[in-house]
Amino acid sequence: MSVVTPVLRTARLRLRPFSDTDADALFALHGNTRVMRYWDSPPWTERARADRFLASTRKAADEGTGVRVAVDRASDGAFVGWCGLTGWNPDYRSASLGYCLDEAMWGHGYATEAARALLGWAFDTLDLNRVQAEADTRNDASARVLEKVGFVREGTLREDCVVNGEVSDSWVFGLIRREWHPSAG
Repeated sequence: MSVVTPVLRTARLRLRPFSDTDADALFALHGNTRVMRYWDSPPWTERARADRFLASTRKAADEGTGVRVAVDRASDGAFVGWCGLTGWNPDYRSASLGYCLDEAMWGHGYATEAARALLGWAFDTLDLNRVQAEADTRNDASARVLEKVGFVREGTLREDCVVNGEVSDSWVFGLIRREWHPSAG
């Protein structure tokens, strides 16, 4: 069962399906060492990675396992980054939240706004009961975003990733439907 990727609007953002024209912005985003410093994969060094990201995004929607949306600033159409729900399991009514924003867009509340919009859509449309997210324990900014939209830190995955050659821990966050408040934070 496929999932229709939504178009969502907030006060300052537009979340929309990716198009092939987003490849250059994706490559710049994922090629930035500061953006990728807490990811469990190195910065992209080849443009073909962006094309594979777009193909996997389409495949996930076609297979019904998740959605990723491009996030643009409503005022000028500038590419902010992306937000997604992956690992959607309709039997368990669960999915995992992820996001990645351009460094120039940090500190403006865009991640919180985009996550809140996508979560609202997901709880209503996909009838989710639980959304999970993970963040490197050194990534305080991402932890704050998750807590602002209502996630609770549930535990630590010890030494579960290797980030830039360094073994790293991750925090696990969960958001349960009955605790979801669209205006939280």
